[in-house]
Formats: sequence, structure tokens, C-alpha cells
Amino acid sequence: MMPLLTEPLTAAAFEAFGDVLEADGPADRRINAGLCGRFHDRARLDFGPDGRAGISIFDARPRALPYAFDLVERHPDGSQAFIPMTASPFLVIVAPDDGGIPGPPRAFLTAPGQGINLLRGVWHGVLTPLSAPGLFAVVDRIGGTPNLEEFRYATAWEVRPAATGPIAP
Repeated sequence: MMPLLTEPLTAAAFEAFGDVLEADGPADRRINAGLCGRFHDRARLDFGPDGRAGISIFDARPRALPYAFDLVERHPDGSQAFIPMTASPFLVIVAPDDGGIPGPPRAFLTAPGQGINLLRGVWHGVLTPLSAPGLFAVVDRIGGTPNLEEFRYATAWEVRPAATGPIAP
């Protein structure tokens, strides 16, 4: 298996793949008589010319690290946002496109309160919560045409937690 270390999910590190959905920094504006901060327009949603936005609820079986995978997928006709319905972290696996197939993957570990929006056509792993319940609100394309491509790596990858302290010689 090929080793793959997790990295923290930050807007800068994830920008090529999509958007980090979180209430970071001061709110863009105050609403509801000043009692609610609005963090406005945080995702680049894209549903193509023949699709519309839909909200679904996913209930995914939790996994644990280390986590082995060989399957990634992408949605060529629309973006896909995952908004956790708990404060538990989840694993986000993405890969750059390399001439129509996925390149080497990256693994991000979310912090509590973070969700993601995957851009149209971004290769990504399956929904991978790290604790139960694995409930997510998902905003993605609803349409009459297929919107899924899958790819299996010839060699599986094993996602491991990144080292948190000094590395021994």
C-alpha cells in the first residue's frame, strides 16, 4: 500500500479542489436584528446547464485511521458540498486530474465546524466520517443525466494520521 498522511483542512491548501465551509473570522454582516452573523456566499456552487441544486441527507458508516482505499470518483456536471450534521471530524480525500485520471491523492482532516464544497470534476474519495453518526447534508446536482465517474488505483493507498510531534531519527 502507498502511504498517505493527513493534513489539516485549510482554505489555502484546499482551494484547487473546492471550498472550505466554515464560520471563520468576523461575519460578513449581521442579520436578524443583529443576533446572527451571516458568513455570506462561501461556496462556488455549479450545477451545469441541465441541473438544479438539491439537498440530500447522507448517513455514512464511520471508518477509522489508518484507512485503506483504492476508489475515487468525480462528478463532471456539478459541484458537491458536504455539511456535517455533527461536530465530529471527517476525512476528505481529493486528487488532481492528470489527463482524465486522478493523480496522487491528498488527505485532509476536518476540524469541528468545517464542511467542504468539491468543485465540478474534482476526483475525491467516498464520504468518510471518523465517528458515528455519519450524518451529512449534501448539496449537489440533481438532473436527468449520469454525473458519476469512478476510478480504481492499481495500488491501494493507506491514509495515516500525520505525525504530531518531533520525528525520531
